[in-house]
Amino acid sequence: MEFRQLRYFIAVVESGSLSAASQRVHVAQPALTRQIRLLEENLATQLFNRHARGMRLTVAGQVLYEEALELLDRREKLKARLSAIGQGAIGKVSLGVTMMHLWLPQVAALLGDYRKRFPRVTFEISPLLSGSQLEWLRQGRLDAGILYLGETTNPGLGTQLIHLDHLVLAVPEGSGWADNPPQCLAELEEEDFIRGFRSASPIYYDYIQEHFQRLGFNPRVVQYGADNITILSMVAAGLGSAILPSDACHHPLPGIRVLTLPELDVCDMPLWFAWRKESDSPALHNLIELVINWSK
Repeated sequence: MEFRQLRYFIAVVESGSLSAASQRVHVAQPALTRQIRLLEENLATQLFNRHARGMRLTVAGQVLYEEALELLDRREKLKARLSAIGQGAIGKVSLGVTMMHLWLPQVAALLGDYRKRFPRVTFEISPLLSGSQLEWLRQGRLDAGILYLGETTNPGLGTQLIHLDHLVLAVPEGSGWADNPPQCLAELEEEDFIRGFRSASPIYYDYIQEHFQRLGFNPRVVQYGADNITILSMVAAGLGSAILPSDACHHPLPGIRVLTLPELDVCDMPLWFAWRKESDSPALHNLIELVINWSK
């Protein structure tokens, strides 16, 4: 039984005769008659009662007519769905984003633009540190990520720079530095600092540490926080100061004064969009294309 035969069968039923159906489907009447006969032989049952004034459905024919309408409708819906999937119009993208960049205007605008273009694609967003994102990407648990990378070449990953940040100094509001900002890092040798664990994001940690080493600066770390949001809450509580990307301080933070230093301004903090090259997801490829266009 072929879909073509079902279409012919439906045409005969709705037209009431073979001659009228042949005009409807643009098939010669003898050929149409042969296809209906083949359909009956294939199903081993009579579908029509034939008489001089036309053709009427048998009980089996009525059942086939109802099922054929539903089957052809489902076929068209399936074709449309598969076409949409193939074009990336529907589907799912699993995306990792560092906590502080979920609020970054550039990231929010990018995700919003994609949503407007492809409203039937679902985002599964996981707030993860850069180190965890990189691990999940390599494991295939993420399609893409927005993260810090120390190198632009990572095996199996495609990358696109989307934002360039720099470092800032965050101090408690009640700190003496809030009213009399330091002019260089050397003045902060005796300051208590809060920092993240290297194990949480080695590339990010080492990148900043290398900048400190170039400047001959060795911060006295006395407290540790799991991520930049936690670190900033510890700064606000007066537990110490912190050096971190300015994006982390994008929104006003009570109890914190954010300071700039020339030595921190020159430390570029590149934010990358990274994706698994082996992924064949059309929805992901549409996102990659949008990111590249945004970055031009």
